[in-house]
Amino acid sequence: MNNFIPALKILFGLLFVWMCYTFIHTSVENNLFKQWEFLRSIPLIRLTLWDFYTNVTVIFLWVCYKENKLSTRLLWLMLLVTSGGVASCAYVLIQLFKLHPGQGLKEFFGKQNV
Repeated sequence: MNNFIPALKILFGLLFVWMCYTFIHTSVENNLFKQWEFLRSIPLIRLTLWDFYTNVTVIFLWVCYKENKLSTRLLWLMLLVTSGGVASCAYVLIQLFKLHPGQGLKEFFGKQNV
């Protein structure tokens, strides 16, 4: 299973770059606050928001397990809520790069940060 780590680093690196591009491009092209009244009337948008915050909750619970400091947990919660996939990919990449040679998915998911 340890041989998946380099592939995961590449995958999440590409996802991180893509999400940064998409986040910046969309933010420059659109103003959510001007379009909110229209957007909130679309059921699919409401579903997407519920889905997003459900995913943030799942990832944040993993962050709470991995991180010991309350300040670090709160920082990641803020980042997850405000930037979604960018923060998720960043957190996963940080955890992947913290692994020592020979460590694999077991340590990735289970090892707490000290």
